[in-house]
Amino acid sequence: MTPGLVDVHTHLREPGLEAKEDIVTGTMAAAAGGVTTIACMPNTKPVVDSSIMVSGIKDRAAREGYVHVEVIGAITKGLEGKELAEMGDMAQKGAMAFSDDGHYVSSTRTFTLAAEYISAFDKILISHSIDHELSSDGYMHEGVVSARIGVPGIPALAEDVAVARDILVAEYTGTHIHIAHVASKGAIELIRQAKKRGIPVTCEATVHHLTLTDEACADYNTATRVSPPLRSKDHVEAIREALKDGTVDAIVTDHAPHAPEEKDVEFRYAPCGFCGLETSLGVILTELYHTNLFTIDEIIGKMSTEPANIFSLNAGSLKVGKPADITIIDLNKEWIVDSVKFYTRGKLTPFEGKSCKGKAVATMVAGKFVMRDGVVCTR
Repeated sequence: MTPGLVDVHTHLREPGLEAKEDIVTGTMAAAAGGVTTIACMPNTKPVVDSSIMVSGIKDRAAREGYVHVEVIGAITKGLEGKELAEMGDMAQKGAMAFSDDGHYVSSTRTFTLAAEYISAFDKILISHSIDHELSSDGYMHEGVVSARIGVPGIPALAEDVAVARDILVAEYTGTHIHIAHVASKGAIELIRQAKKRGIPVTCEATVHHLTLTDEACADYNTATRVSPPLRSKDHVEAIREALKDGTVDAIVTDHAPHAPEEKDVEFRYAPCGFCGLETSLGVILTELYHTNLFTIDEIIGKMSTEPANIFSLNAGSLKVGKPADITIIDLNKEWIVDSVKFYTRGKLTPFEGKSCKGKAVATMVAGKFVMRDGVVCTR
C-alpha cells in the first residue's frame, strides 16, 4: 500500500480535442494505472489561458472525473509566446502552475516577464525547454540511428541551450522554474549544477525517456515520435543517474493520446506523444525496480511524494489528516501490455506487447475505490 501516485504532466485534451481523450476517459486511465492525482496541460482548443477555462475544467473534473485533476494554465495567450495570459486570474481560480507545454517560450523577454509576474502568486513556471530553431527540422534524436534510417535528427543541443536559458531566468528572477521531460545528459548536468548553486529549479523525467532509447524508432513506429525525442543510451543512463542522485525530482508520463488515424501516417508527419497512464507504473517497476536499480521507496517518492511536494499538492502521503488517496500494488504481478484493454482513447503505445512485472491492483480516491483488480469501478 502506497500513497496514490501523482502525475504532474498529462494531456486530457478536453475541451476541443475529445476525439483523442476527455476528462472521463483520461481519469479512468489514471485510476486504472494507480494514479490518484493528475495535472493537465493547457494545449486544448480553446487554450486554457483564462480563469473561466480553469474553472470549467476543474468543475467538470470534480463532477465526472475518477481522480483528482489539477489544471495547468498557459503562460501566453493561445500558446503563441507573445502576450502573457491571465496568469493572476487563473492562479486565483486554482491553477496549479503555468506552462506553454508543446511550445518553447522562445522570447527571453516574455519568459522573464512571466517569471517576474507569477512570483507574486507563489506559482511555478513549467518550461518545455527545446529550442525551436534547432529542433524544427528534425523528427528524432540526432545520432547514429537517425543517420542509419534516414530521418532528420534533433540535436541534444536544442534542449541544452533552452535549459541553460531557463536556469538563468530562474536565477535572475528568483522564480521557481520546473523543466518538463528532461531528456539530454547536457541538460541534466546544467540542472545539477544549478541546484548546487541554490537556483530554484526542479525537473521531471518521463517513463519513456527513462526506459527507451532512439533504437525504438528504428522501425519507424510512430508511437516512438515524442518531444523531446527518445535519445541514445548514454542520455538514458545519465537520466537514471540523475534520478538516483536527486537531480531529477519526479517521474511523469506526459500522457498524450492521439486519435488512431493521426498516428497512422509516415513517421515525420505523426504528432508527438502517446498514452502512458496505464503503463507507467508497470514499466518503471519492471525496468528500474526488478532490475535492482531503485528501491520501491525511491520509485514511489518520485511518482508520488516529490511531485506533490514540488507543487504544494495535498497528496503524496499516508499521514493522518491527508486525503485517503491510496494505491495498492502487487509488485510481482506479471502482465502483458495490451492496448485493447486500455480505458484511454489513445491506444498507441511503444510498450505494446511488453511483459511487465508489477501492477496497481486497486486505487482509492478520497477513501473510495475507483479501481479494483484492474477494473475501473462504476460511479
